Amino acid sequence: MRVRTSSLSLTAFMLEPVAALGRYSLLLYHAFRSLGDFKVYRKNISEQMMRVGIDSIPIVALAAAFSGAVTTVQTAYQLVSPFIPKTIIGSIVVPSMILELGAVVTGFILAGRVGARIAAELGTMRVTEQIDALEAMGLNSIGYLIVPRVLAGIVMFPVLYIAASFIGITGGLFVGSLSGYVTAGEFIDGAREFFQPFDPIFGVIKSLVFGFVITSISCYKGYFTGGGAEGVGKSTTQAAVTSCVYILLADLVLAIVLL
Repeated sequence: MRVRTSSLSLTAFMLEPVAALGRYSLLLYHAFRSLGDFKVYRKNISEQMMRVGIDSIPIVALAAAFSGAVTTVQTAYQLVSPFIPKTIIGSIVVPSMILELGAVVTGFILAGRVGARIAAELGTMRVTEQIDALEAMGLNSIGYLIVPRVLAGIVMFPVLYIAASFIGITGGLFVGSLSGYVTAGEFIDGAREFFQPFDPIFGVIKSLVFGFVITSISCYKGYFTGGGAEGVGKSTTQAAVTSCVYILLADLVLAIVLL
């Protein structure tokens, strides 16, 4: 009897990821079907864009500025040979911000700030039966609650990425000039020398994918929350951690496919 119970528990544990993938896919399917009901979430989407994008600008700007500054200092530290021109600092810092740091750092911040908030909001609504009340009133809970949050992430994340990249490059230029590692002219010359027009396009594509990953995973974790207050805390943690993991995975896949 114990062996059979243990076998059933092991089978359920192994099938749980498959079941979770199925629930996630069905949630996205119903969300995409709800795109035609724009009137349902028209007011809600502007509010979510403010929360996801505008409210996140200060922390994203701070993290981006320090990322650009630290990258500049560390690059200058590696220039031990006098035969290497100082323009190489700009050649390294600018692509690093555009291709990687601008999107990934912003993604991690939004996973912790926006993703956790979305999961906590929807999880609280689930355990307090507010989502059931919406369904009882005839509202499509997925269209009303999930679609605006996902669309806000897709729309606002590229804006945050562009801001983060610009602020990070500016921070690196400012710190490099202020500390004497590189002049502004040398930094800009290096940035122009190895600039590729596809780099910012690649960054925007990454930001679109990251915005969708963070908001959709967080909505899924919050929408299917159970277990009261403890379940809300668990869903919030899982949303942030899972979003970070899939950001790294998406980052690798996009780099392999597009670069």
